[in-house]
Amino acid sequence: MTTRAAIIDDALAWFDAGHFRDALARRVACRTESQRADAGDDLVDYLEHAIGPALDAMRFTRCLLANPAGPPLLFAERHERDDAPTMLTYGHGDVVLGYDAQWREGLSPWRVTVEGDRWYGRGTADNKGQHSLNLAALARTLEARGRLGFNVKLLIEMGEETGSPGLRAVCERERARLAADVFIASDGPRLAARRPTLFLGSRGAFNFDLAVDLREGAHHSGNWGGLLANPGTILANAIASLVDGRGRILVAGLRPQAIPEAVRAALADIEPGEPGGPSIDGDWGEPGLTPAERVFGWNTLEVLAFKTGNPEHPVNAIPPRASAHLQVRFVAGCDHETFVPAIRAHLDARGFAAVRCTPARAETMRATRLSPDHPWVRRVAASVTRTTGAPPAILPNLGGSLPNDCFAEVLGLPTVWIPHSYPGCAQHAPNEHLLASVAREGLAIMTGLFVDLGDDAWTSPA
Repeated sequence: MTTRAAIIDDALAWFDAGHFRDALARRVACRTESQRADAGDDLVDYLEHAIGPALDAMRFTRCLLANPAGPPLLFAERHERDDAPTMLTYGHGDVVLGYDAQWREGLSPWRVTVEGDRWYGRGTADNKGQHSLNLAALARTLEARGRLGFNVKLLIEMGEETGSPGLRAVCERERARLAADVFIASDGPRLAARRPTLFLGSRGAFNFDLAVDLREGAHHSGNWGGLLANPGTILANAIASLVDGRGRILVAGLRPQAIPEAVRAALADIEPGEPGGPSIDGDWGEPGLTPAERVFGWNTLEVLAFKTGNPEHPVNAIPPRASAHLQVRFVAGCDHETFVPAIRAHLDARGFAAVRCTPARAETMRATRLSPDHPWVRRVAASVTRTTGAPPAILPNLGGSLPNDCFAEVLGLPTVWIPHSYPGCAQHAPNEHLLASVAREGLAIMTGLFVDLGDDAWTSPA
């Protein structure tokens, strides 16, 4: 019988021979920018031709699921035994816009370019590289054993970068088809490049717009200054009433109640940040919290954009309007549907009735969090430790946002994410890249996990 160690070694030899890089290059070459209006055929082509053949080779059955609000999703299944556990896994094949002209000379978003440990290309980190690693680990395990020993269901969407439109509705409609024992997938970054990480949910993301629109046309600031209300001034002060100059949220309805003790304990040895990344501002955010608690255990209110007048070519005139785009990243226990009423009441009480507040998206990614003590968390962490020789960092939730609520709430699954990227990967920006060293270790981790999951001793939760 082939040993666990031998299966992992064979998977790493396959990686070192360049096979994973070649598979990833073919997928990166697909221009799957979901923000592009004419991308529909490209998105479906990725599912059918970039992913489909790999699933066919592993004898998955597959089909496209209609999406009421966006591009179709790929569903695939390999069922081995009725009494075996079933894992649901997920990925998204869409990417943000390529911004081709902004990439460094010699790089292209649609070509994998290797420079030392860095593999450049759009989607290498988010998310083509990550779900490709998991598919490769399944294939390597299956090739070595002739079976997995567990059942797998796969869901790949093509709209995550536009807010996963329709994903929740599809999960509600397809509950029976998507039923499983556990959800295990990969997205987002590790805590740091050299520290394997598990995260068990994500903060939610609620985007909203503030606007002040007082009149038609601008008016000379010399003739009318002091006589006409300035929308920029009003909006700046309104924002300052929501969040102070140190980043502390001032609206009670946008703040969580408290950080649960189990979450504090899980974050006790977590240190955010990455060598070469920006320095953490120690005096920013909620006072009295550690950096880990601020980003993984608390809410933040961020001003993402602010405009009044003509910033590129300012003139001596009072502008007629001002607008800003803001975002609340929020933890489990907060109801995003209460945010706009709370902001409205706060602004009205302070004399800012002229400031409009409207949600910016039809769908919001909700906050989720699984207990670090859950049996599936212990099981996965034990497997990762067995492969790497050290326990992984365990985050109750990611600082960013993912559509994890669809799996945790709608499908009722314990959710464990195993990221294969790192904080400095430049996702969503020019020069996005994957670290080959992290990808290689990720393949070992996932192969070891799938071997463990298929062992007879793992057929029921610990």
